[in-house]
Amino acid sequence: MKHKILIPVILVALSAMSCKSEYELLLSSSDSDAKYAAAFDYFNMGKYQKAAQLFESLSMVTGNTERDDSVRYYMGLSNYRFKDYYTAETNFSNFINNYPSSVFSESARYLRIDCLYRNTLRYELDQTPTYTALTAIGEYLSEYPTTPYLDICQSMVEDLNERLDRKAYESAVLYFKMEDYKAARVALKNVLKDDSDNLYREDILYYTAVASYRYAEMSVPAKQKERFLTFVDDYLNFIGEYPESSHRREVDGLYKKVQKKLGRYATVAPSAEETEE
Repeated sequence: MKHKILIPVILVALSAMSCKSEYELLLSSSDSDAKYAAAFDYFNMGKYQKAAQLFESLSMVTGNTERDDSVRYYMGLSNYRFKDYYTAETNFSNFINNYPSSVFSESARYLRIDCLYRNTLRYELDQTPTYTALTAIGEYLSEYPTTPYLDICQSMVEDLNERLDRKAYESAVLYFKMEDYKAARVALKNVLKDDSDNLYREDILYYTAVASYRYAEMSVPAKQKERFLTFVDDYLNFIGEYPESSHRREVDGLYKKVQKKLGRYATVAPSAEETEE
């Protein structure tokens, strides 16, 4: 009776083994030479997920061998080609720490940067990954100033800096949209204090002037003169830098209103376009 029960169990086990694919058998195999050759075969066929798993399995046994840097580099490259950029970045980061002098080192550094760049977030979200990517790009360009990826890296830097500039700008303008004009002016001026070359400088100076005007206009009479004079300073700063701004007509109008409120004759400096006429 026991034999009758055991036979079906054995048959089920054998059937399960026969159902295992060649790849699964290879993955669990202890034959590192066969696994090494197969990993590159899968990589060359574009089967990057399978290649990555084989290289990862190999990395458990290739430590301190001549194959280890190749295995670990191609593990990262396989994950990169599979578009698993989070895992690939970790792979390349570990590779750089363990094999800084490898023939794959420069390539691994660039690919890590590319992974970091791809893992950054939209400007309205947390920009910590952006700062990490910018730091990594700076270090890479310092070490490899003649890299063939120079133009790509510079393009990454421009894009990442634009995100930081926009986030700072949008965060400050949010106070303006909420009609908290005092806080808006402070936030806008702080943006330029932290980064005078912000790409949105013109709009920041414009909103600073308008926020000053609206804050003064909403103030109690005893405070208005002082606050309208603050607007005049912000207005002059704005037109001094951007005399041909598309906002010029609007701020000129506000300036004339303020001069009348202050009991002065409203004279507005002509724009460059008006001077030519």
